[in-house]
Parts: sequence; structure tokens; C-alpha cells
Amino acid sequence: MSQSNDLIQSAKRTIQFELDAIQDLVPRIDANFIRACELILASKGRVVVVGMGKSGHIAHKIAATLASTGTTAFFVHPAEASHGDMGMITRDDVVLALSNSGTTAEIVTLLPLIKRLGITLISMTGNPESLLAQAAEANLDASVAQEACPLNLAPTSSTTAALVLGDALAIALLEARGFTAEDFAFSHPGGALGRRLLLKVENVMHSGTSLPQVQSGTSLKGALLEMTEKGLGMTVIVDAAGQLAGIFTDGDLRRALDRGIDVRDAGIDAVMTPHGKTARAEMLAAEALKIMEDHKISALVVVDEQDRPVGALNMHDLLRAGVI
Repeated sequence: MSQSNDLIQSAKRTIQFELDAIQDLVPRIDANFIRACELILASKGRVVVVGMGKSGHIAHKIAATLASTGTTAFFVHPAEASHGDMGMITRDDVVLALSNSGTTAEIVTLLPLIKRLGITLISMTGNPESLLAQAAEANLDASVAQEACPLNLAPTSSTTAALVLGDALAIALLEARGFTAEDFAFSHPGGALGRRLLLKVENVMHSGTSLPQVQSGTSLKGALLEMTEKGLGMTVIVDAAGQLAGIFTDGDLRRALDRGIDVRDAGIDAVMTPHGKTARAEMLAAEALKIMEDHKISALVVVDEQDRPVGALNMHDLLRAGVI
């Protein structure tokens, strides 16, 4: 039991150290932070994030977060930069250099070349008086009072602080650029958010010969045959002008049977849902899903500007497309 308590206390102590480190960042969001944002927003190039060791891992994450939130960015290993990869960086770029000590040799080695090429340099260090911080046009202070490591050696609180400061920078830039959820989806087309924000009704609807459709005045038996052939569990009913008159679904059939209607003699007009809820082809599939959920229905007719059916979709189509 004693060992278990020790483990719990150790974990809580680590979390508290890192919480304190994050809280200490708040008053440091100052003129230097504003200057860093302004430099990146004014840049015609990319943000090149560099860092060694654990700072390098954080730099990778910051570069990825920037890139997915509207700021073109990538990671360059500073040691590799000294052996050819410096050619990946242009005069129009901004270098964001991470070093807790501010004296990392592989990064300091790059400073003369960065200065000679006139490349904008932003630093993120744990020592605002360090060589790297002094060389930068703006330094983001990521210093911590103590690492969570009881030896005060392993990068723990310092890497957390740098990560949070990187997130703060990315989100400030996102908001300054007016970056939208749709913009985010274009950076994540394979994810669930991308499917919800990019997929349109026209991408999932059944159209052409796959659209179940009968004329007003058709017998219920004829409508059921059309439903069976097309396999959507519904059919569209159109009037003489080709406009939407109604929709008939499996649910309408059950309700008709409950009312004692003779399937062999009834006409579709007597049992269909007049007109029904509709969607447009250019509408987001997520919007169509909301219509279905709000009205507790499982199918929608897709119509054009003249209210003529051009397609249909159901919950299964949205499920297969990953919208649900």
C-alpha cells in the first residue's frame, strides 16, 4: 500500500509542477509574443521550426499544429541543416528555433548563416538572456522554475511549457487569419472532420436510374415494386410537371397497413407523405444529417431549384460515407 501511495503522490506532484509551469506562461504573453505573431503574419514564406533532442520532438509537434491551422510550416533538423538541409530554408521564411538552454550548439552554428541571409528568427528558450534569445527578433520565454523530474534534469515541465506556448502561437495566428472549420477540413480530408465539412449531398446521393421514382396516380403496388427494385426503402412521387409531389417510405407502408389499407387496391397518392423534407445537392452531407435528426426521418429527397427530384439518400448512405 505504501508503494502505491508513493506512486500516486509522484504522479500528482509531476502534474502540479507542469500546471505551475503552464500558469507561469500567462504573464509572458507580451510584446514579444505580439512581435512573433506579426513577423509570421507578414512573412511571404513558411515557418521553419528547428530543435534538438526533446525540444526537437516539441518542434515537430509545433510545426504540425501550425501547418494544420493555416500557417505553412515544417520541421528541419538543425544538425542536418548544417549538412545541406539549410538549402530548404529561403530568405522569405521565418525560423522558429527551440532550445531550453538557448545555447544548443547545432542551432547556434546556424545563427551566422541565418543572419547573413537576412532570415527572420524567432526563438523559444528557457533563458531570455541566452545567445539564441539575444540573436532573435522576438524571443518567447518558455522558462520554468523547476523540471518535474526530481533530479531537475529530464526535460518535463520545460517541454510541456514549450508545447503549450507553441499551441498559443498557432491559435493566435489561426484567429488572426480568420481560419475557418472548412479551412481546417481541407488540411484533414481523410479524417472525420474532413468528411463532415467537405462531403456534399451530391457525393453520396442516389441519382439517375438509381433514384426510385413513380408518377402521381401510380398504384401502391407499382410503387412497392419500384422500391424493391431500387433498394432504398423509399420512392419519390412526382407530378405531371416533374416536380416533387411526395415521398413514400417503409415507415409509410407500416402506417398504411396499420390503418387497414388494402395494398392491392390503394393508390400511392393516398398513402404517401405529401412533399416531405428535402435537401439540395450542393448542401453539406452533415446538413442533410441534421435535417434527418431534427425531424426523426431516415430518408431525404434531393431537389433542384425547380423542386424537381434529382436524387435521394438515407441514413445508411451517410453512415457508409463516415458522416455519422
